[in-house]
Amino acid sequence: MAQQGRTAGEFSGQRVVVAGGTSGVGLATGIAYALAGCTDLVLVGRDEMRGKRAVEAVLDRAPGARVEFVAADLNTAEGALDAAATARRLLGGIDVLVCSTVAPYQPTLLHDIAIEQLRDVLVEQALGPLLMTRAVLPYMREAGAGAIVNIASDAAKVPTPGETGIGAAMAAIVTFSQTLAVEAKRDGIRVNVLTPSLIVNTASYDRAMAQEFSRRIFDKITRQAALGLTEPEDLAEAALFLTSPRSRRITGQVVSVNGGISVA
Repeated sequence: MAQQGRTAGEFSGQRVVVAGGTSGVGLATGIAYALAGCTDLVLVGRDEMRGKRAVEAVLDRAPGARVEFVAADLNTAEGALDAAATARRLLGGIDVLVCSTVAPYQPTLLHDIAIEQLRDVLVEQALGPLLMTRAVLPYMREAGAGAIVNIASDAAKVPTPGETGIGAAMAAIVTFSQTLAVEAKRDGIRVNVLTPSLIVNTASYDRAMAQEFSRRIFDKITRQAALGLTEPEDLAEAALFLTSPRSRRITGQVVSVNGGISVA
């Protein structure tokens, strides 16, 4: 995505947390913030080694940035609270939160999903952004300002065979974020959502294309992406815009980044 309209160093002095920031969209987002002048950045993820590699990847692109990694399981209240508190201590405050914690998944028809697995799908996919947003919210309310972007998917808006469970989880993220946008605007906090479809160069894409059923579905979808399939950097640039002063009047919006696959 072209970096049109961006002011050099526009995130200088901004304290940014990227949850799910060790790979894929999250890592691309962390790099984008560093390149946009953010010198106070925390990446949150589960794996220490991946976190170390992610920090090195950011510093390789933006040597002047101050980047920290915080290990946490964001699917638990304790993990989210600890991650938010640690990030605030490291940064001195939190101005921006981007949650890119959607786990890799493989589309599966509902009758092929064991009923006890549905709870796991909802927890693994939806709970992280909800808990991390809630954990960061008091710090932003105290400051009287903040910008949050939660990354879900178009499964929240476009019914697709094989995406019953993931669609329910993504819809939860969308409605949660929009409702919070209404609540939090009085505290100067903006909340928006990005909903991609297929994202190339990610574990989700590789997993989906490795299975015949989902590959047939996504091959058809791919042909609809006349503007090209989404890359992690496209989501990163959209997140930067939605957390920058350029979007200071935008909140509660759900923006598809999908190359024209759908316009829902």
